[in-house]
Amino acid sequence: MNRLKTQFGEFCERGEACFIPFITVGYPDLETSCDLVLEFERRGAGVVELGVPFSDPIADGVVIQRASEASLKKGTTLVDVLDLVRNLRSKSSIPLVLLTYYNPVYKYGIRRFVENAVEAGVDGVIVPDLPPEEAGVLKREAEGRLNTIFLLAPTSTEERIRLIVQFSTGFVYYVSLTGITGIRERLASAILPHIEKIRRFTNLPIGVGFGISNPEQAAEVASFADGVIVGSAIVDLISKNEGDSELVHKVGEFASSLIAGMKQGVRKEEMNRA
Repeated sequence: MNRLKTQFGEFCERGEACFIPFITVGYPDLETSCDLVLEFERRGAGVVELGVPFSDPIADGVVIQRASEASLKKGTTLVDVLDLVRNLRSKSSIPLVLLTYYNPVYKYGIRRFVENAVEAGVDGVIVPDLPPEEAGVLKREAEGRLNTIFLLAPTSTEERIRLIVQFSTGFVYYVSLTGITGIRERLASAILPHIEKIRRFTNLPIGVGFGISNPEQAAEVASFADGVIVGSAIVDLISKNEGDSELVHKVGEFASSLIAGMKQGVRKEEMNRA
């Protein structure tokens, strides 16, 4: 069963965008990571991205870099991440997508990684530093077993879009590089034309992530995207509440506020179309 396809399909049928939170596994610890995934599911998230800590996360901002460094200092490995997924699968059916740099996968062995990820219950993988031109082995091993999700940006040409959507399964990840975080009035005008262009080349769901940090931004993106991806704001909240017994609850409340905003954004869009 393709949990990602099923989940996006169910959200689409309800006329809703899918909330996709991101956490760095092992930050602040593995037990909390497990609890956070279950909390996200309880709050209504559709998919959870699990970041595999890496020593040189070049595609991540400072907040996630620090979380990755802290997790590595505690000894978190790719094996630990897969064990976490395996543990979660006895409690949860929410689709889980790994975000990992290529080096840990290469060292682990691509075939072994795919086999173990599938066995553990991973639904998809994002490798931000692996371009599709160099992803042939991963794509072949993952075919029909593990969704491979590639990234598009505002600078992506039509030729690039064609290539990315050809290699992607599950969904396409659109990441904005235009520095518009926090400027709500410009969200739709800056991102929507790119999303519309991508839709000309694929029927895959499109998830948008660019530093969404409040319900208003989530609402704006939910009005035109299939998925709203939130990473740095969540990891930052975890950092600010590390050691607090209410950490999981506080992050859950933040997730609920974003989901409520997303639903409001979709409703406003439907009213505008009426």
